[in-house]
Amino acid sequence: MTVAEDSVRFAPPAAPSLSLGVVGNCAFSALIDARGRIVWCCLPRFDGDPVFNALLQPGTAQTDDGNVQPSAFSIEIEDFAESRQWYEPNTAVLRTQLFDKNGQGIEITDFAPRFFSRSRFFRPMTLVRRVRPLHGAPRIRVSLDVRFDWGRRKPLITRGSNHLRYVGDALTLRLTTDAPLSHLLSKQPFVLTREHNFLLGADESLADGIADTARLFEQETVTYWRRWSQRLAIPQEWQEAVIRAAITLKLSLFEDTGAIVAAMTTSIPEAPGSQRNWDYRYCWLRDAFFVVRALNSLSEVGTMEDYLRWLSNVVVQANGGHIQPLYGIGLERELPESVVAHLGGYRGMGPVRVGNQAQEHFQHDVYGNVVLGAAQAFHDLRLLHRAGPAEFKRLEAVGEQAAKNYDQPDAGMWELRTRARVHTSSALMCWAACDRLAKIARVLQLPERAAYWQGHAQQMQARILHESWCEERQAFAESFGGRDLDASVLLMIEVGFIDPKDPRFITTVDALETHLCDGPYMRRYEASDDFGKPETAFNICTFWRIDALARIGRKAQAREIFETMLAARNHLGLLSEDTHPVTGEMWGNFPQTYSMVGIINAAVRLSAPWDSQV
Repeated sequence: MTVAEDSVRFAPPAAPSLSLGVVGNCAFSALIDARGRIVWCCLPRFDGDPVFNALLQPGTAQTDDGNVQPSAFSIEIEDFAESRQWYEPNTAVLRTQLFDKNGQGIEITDFAPRFFSRSRFFRPMTLVRRVRPLHGAPRIRVSLDVRFDWGRRKPLITRGSNHLRYVGDALTLRLTTDAPLSHLLSKQPFVLTREHNFLLGADESLADGIADTARLFEQETVTYWRRWSQRLAIPQEWQEAVIRAAITLKLSLFEDTGAIVAAMTTSIPEAPGSQRNWDYRYCWLRDAFFVVRALNSLSEVGTMEDYLRWLSNVVVQANGGHIQPLYGIGLERELPESVVAHLGGYRGMGPVRVGNQAQEHFQHDVYGNVVLGAAQAFHDLRLLHRAGPAEFKRLEAVGEQAAKNYDQPDAGMWELRTRARVHTSSALMCWAACDRLAKIARVLQLPERAAYWQGHAQQMQARILHESWCEERQAFAESFGGRDLDASVLLMIEVGFIDPKDPRFITTVDALETHLCDGPYMRRYEASDDFGKPETAFNICTFWRIDALARIGRKAQAREIFETMLAARNHLGLLSEDTHPVTGEMWGNFPQTYSMVGIINAAVRLSAPWDSQV
């Protein structure tokens, strides 16, 4: 039987979806579908070249340089019948079981090594895949198709005794394995009689044996994540959901610099065929603040300490001037946006974008996000490096920008490309910058500075309450003097701007429910934007609504909506950016830190106390 004839016995790849798991080690990540196929992995870091791009390239494309094939790393079982997939509890180690029509099965274990070794975190650019037979004598096929330059370049492949090298212009990867190299190169199916190990990473030799290394890396990585999870101060209810969300947020940290990516993908549409396709593999100061705040609520302050290294460099680099809403994870200021025309896009829904034009925007809420992101460092006695007068002086320069710009038009937190207004959410976060600077000054025993910043905050608060209130709608509007509704005004209680029992806030919640909600789901805003009216619900807005409902006393309704959002997660407990209110399907970049933050915040807000059970 020829290889072509054999191929008939193997099922075609699963259709692209967001039923994906993520593995990583705070240096890079990979997305794996429900059948154990790695469909997305950017190297050498989150914003790098996707060496596996099948998530955005479902079929073959024609270019001037020839065909562009989808690239992936698959371990398939002959006569596939079903799969099961789960995370090893409290870890980032993923297990996938595949079964054939005769009940024979295999188990694939995927992870990226991360553990403490030699006085540092060991987080190599290495993917480890381990496959073992479960039942019978199943036949498998291993396909490793690496591509470089966004799918344009096939690598030169060289061979050693137990390794293959995939050589590109800018990166060379080495696969070290105890599986037959001939079968890998030819994609020849073979009977799996024992465990095989695959280590894909930098072009370096292993110090020890292949199986011993893979086994040790797995044991140490499992131990690391279990100990990390053990230290979380989790709520009594929804513990598994909270732990999975926390691990996912931790995986979004680029530990080398301290940056936190908004998501690990680019160009997953916000809605089917919407053209709302953006590259989220960068660090938004807004998103990163919410990540830090959520993990702090679980007493995981290590991520905040890492992030503050990155944030302090942003502040120093700005030198008291304009701060961009996002930067590259290596502090890159310029992230020019372009389209990769030869990639078809998720389910063929292009365009595929690289870079993000929002780095050019003026989004004045960024000043509040900077100060809020750093504020705990002045109050928390647990930190190894508490912030002090020098850091406060730098933040005061950020506060001056907030005071100067809070009532000036900007692109807003939703990054509107063709419309500028004085957005309520931007003014609100500028107020938060001044309010927190006053509180920090009191801790540092600087009464004159505290009075200075409190004076700014009081003046700004009065102006915002007056200018953003729309008497006609009986709600706080999305902009000064406006009438359109926007979910971001719910952040008024998140940052302590207004009492949640204030009648104006309660009627705002009612108005938002009437005009922005599709059942339990909430859209961002009601006005048309550059692409028309939003079609899908923005998950973080739904979580803001949950928080607001709980704070104004409608806790039962909040719990009901939260359970709906938990049901909207994929089979591994992960969420993307958006949920379609009719189909319930996930859309938008994945996994979305904003959405995972919402799970933690809602659980902490709604959970029964521990002493109610123990």
